[in-house]
Amino acid sequence: MTKKLLLDCDPGIDDALAIGLAHGIPDLELVGLTTVGGNVELEHTTDNALRLVDFYGMDVPVARGAGRPLVREPKTAADVHGATGLGGAVLPEARSALVDAHAADFIIDTLAAAPGEISLAAVGPLTNIALALRKEPRIADWAAEFVIMGGSYTRGNTTPAAEFNVHADPEAAAVAFGGAWRTVMIGLDLTHQARATAEVRSRFAGLGRLEAELLTPCLDFYGEHDGSHGRGPAIHDACAVAYVANPALLRTTPARVDVEVHGTFTAGMTVTDFGGTPNADVATELDVPAFWDLFDDAYRRVAEQLLHPAG
Repeated sequence: MTKKLLLDCDPGIDDALAIGLAHGIPDLELVGLTTVGGNVELEHTTDNALRLVDFYGMDVPVARGAGRPLVREPKTAADVHGATGLGGAVLPEARSALVDAHAADFIIDTLAAAPGEISLAAVGPLTNIALALRKEPRIADWAAEFVIMGGSYTRGNTTPAAEFNVHADPEAAAVAFGGAWRTVMIGLDLTHQARATAEVRSRFAGLGRLEAELLTPCLDFYGEHDGSHGRGPAIHDACAVAYVANPALLRTTPARVDVEVHGTFTAGMTVTDFGGTPNADVATELDVPAFWDLFDDAYRRVAEQLLHPAG
């Protein structure tokens, strides 16, 4: 059975790879992309989303969302993703146009039109999700599931305590975890298991335009700037897409997750209590070989489509 996915994102190198993964999985239908400021400014994340839709040959609506956090000053990770967000990749200018709706409204309307049928995944700061929840709390009932790439139950990557997506807008993350759904938290403890090592990258050889124009320039830049020190960059956001496509790839454990919004040194920390009353399922273990098999199969399908585009 085909699963439907609505992806809230901030492209971003790993977002770009996650979008390609979603496109290449035959029993996963991407019903929309919504953009948020995060890895780079909203202008660039939105432009990148449109360019990626065109590059991949997708017919997917894109809605622009929040350009700044609910109450804090914006933060970016341009040092990791490059000034425009896609590292060394330079994709053609977008031909596709945005839909005439704010991302929060697009999320509400899309989920309302098909209650219980669409998985909502957020792989950037959770500002759009918080805005949508505040405007229409029933989205927590309408979403088939709510999955985030964000947080950590050990240490962060932006500060010792906090992962970037949550640290960028802790107040929004607190709203999201407080929704009447059970959040699937795919944090750094899991995503650091999904590293594009030299062995993994060798599997991408021969993928034509996909390899030459996107994968190689993105991963080369990412590996040089993400602090992986030769271990291969972690492909964070793709883990959320992989979970939606095949939850058996990830082991999760119920937990109570609260977001620190006041701490001087711990703002954005996802305080995780595996013994508390659960509001989340926290990913702890990845089936690494099966994950990369999924990636390999999907990317070969995408590469073939780029070689022989429809029409």
